[in-house]
Amino acid sequence: MIVGIGVDVVDLARFERALGRTPGLRERLFADPERALPLRSLAGRFAAKEALMKALGETDGIRWVEMAIETDADGNPDFALSGRAAEIAARRGIGRIHVSMSHDAGIATAFVVAESV
Repeated sequence: MIVGIGVDVVDLARFERALGRTPGLRERLFADPERALPLRSLAGRFAAKEALMKALGETDGIRWVEMAIETDADGNPDFALSGRAAEIAARRGIGRIHVSMSHDAGIATAFVVAESV
């Protein structure tokens, strides 16, 4: 059963300016393995994290790095939750999170579906 859905869109130029203007933003938003990715991949992951928070329905105490996005052996993205993000997902009975990310024409977008166990 679907517990929540979320979608988000990020303007790549605006996102690039924010990263350049704010020291430490990359470290605050992304887990270590994510940080070296190109801008468009970072923007897609940021959109996915925003979409996940909408799907979770609760964001109190969640840190951005607790919602890391990993790639499986087939190249598909998947969330690796920890800390408060994992607690909220468990309490809400979320056992599977589906994520799709895309980028084109200066925009990154992500869609998330949170499914119960």
